[in-house]
Amino acid sequence: MAVFGSCLCGQVSFSVEGVFDKFFICHCSYCRKDTGSAYAANLFAHADSLTWLSGEGDVRDFNLEGTRHVKSFCANCGSALPNTSMGGNICIVPAGSLDGDVPIPPQAHIFFARQASWEESLGHIPSFPDFPDS
Repeated sequence: MAVFGSCLCGQVSFSVEGVFDKFFICHCSYCRKDTGSAYAANLFAHADSLTWLSGEGDVRDFNLEGTRHVKSFCANCGSALPNTSMGGNICIVPAGSLDGDVPIPPQAHIFFARQASWEESLGHIPSFPDFPDS
């Protein structure tokens, strides 16, 4: 079974063949900076399961010096994209980059002790189906 994904502008597209091994919600400060949000939602698969369908030349990597942290992104729109940077054996796929439903549920919060202080109140604030009127 293959799942498909792309960047926001559509310049880069990819497929991941097979199954995902893990789905983690990461709360580390690196992932918060990468996403501009409370956490990153990342799927993990074997590196050889990733196939670039279009725009591979537009994929850029940012390697945070002194760490194993890498962010791959579209050079045109900045959307997060898969990378195979962790020794070349693992493919890390941002869940939000998939074009359809994520085939497995999240399995764990990681680096949870490092969560943003404001994240604790998220379950107690109003929810809207779209942008609020006021």
